[in-house]
Amino acid sequence: MNENLFASFIAPTILDLPAAVLIILFPPLLIPTSKYLINNRLITTQQWLIKLTSKQMMTMHNTKGRTWSLMLVSLIIFIATTNLLGLLPHSFTPTTQLSMNLAMAIPLWAGAVIMGFRSKIKNALAHFLPQGTPTPLIPMLVIIETISLLIQPMALAVRLTANITAGHLLMHLIGSATLAMSTINLPSTLIIFTTLILLTILEIAVALIQAYVFTLLVSLYLHDNT
Repeated sequence: MNENLFASFIAPTILDLPAAVLIILFPPLLIPTSKYLINNRLITTQQWLIKLTSKQMMTMHNTKGRTWSLMLVSLIIFIATTNLLGLLPHSFTPTTQLSMNLAMAIPLWAGAVIMGFRSKIKNALAHFLPQGTPTPLIPMLVIIETISLLIQPMALAVRLTANITAGHLLMHLIGSATLAMSTINLPSTLIIFTTLILLTILEIAVALIQAYVFTLLVSLYLHDNT
């Protein structure tokens, strides 16, 4: 049992070399592909889910925004598989690292914002000053809107990091309590273990929901700038 609650969030190493890169590259290997004309049920279900997710996110976009569909679908699949693999025992979840989440959020946000300034600069600048603003409040509102724009990638990364980290910590605490109570009181152990099972089911849902929320917010930022 780890005495440090945050020991499981430390990036693993192999022969003193960081193994995080290998862990990040591992989830795409689990996505099945088919070279046959008729797909099996797994491939068919996978394609149906991808089409459903893509349609859900791309409906509100114009032609220029839909060029990002492959990137957004790849993003949601990567985050979802990474979160789910992180629920396995003795595993490492890269999405608990704020640095990695920022590395995903900042380029996507910056790409959407730059596209907005290139394609429709007037509308992009209009977001900094709402219509009908009193003249004395113009400088303050411009500063506030600028800060709110710059904080968007940080909010994306922190939201994903906090939700995944909180769930892992709670599972660790309840799991430790189950082991501690197993030698003291069996009925209490069964109750806590049942809670742990329900929490695990909840964390599976959270892993998928957070992947969808992260990608959906990126999609919304893209919609505002195309």
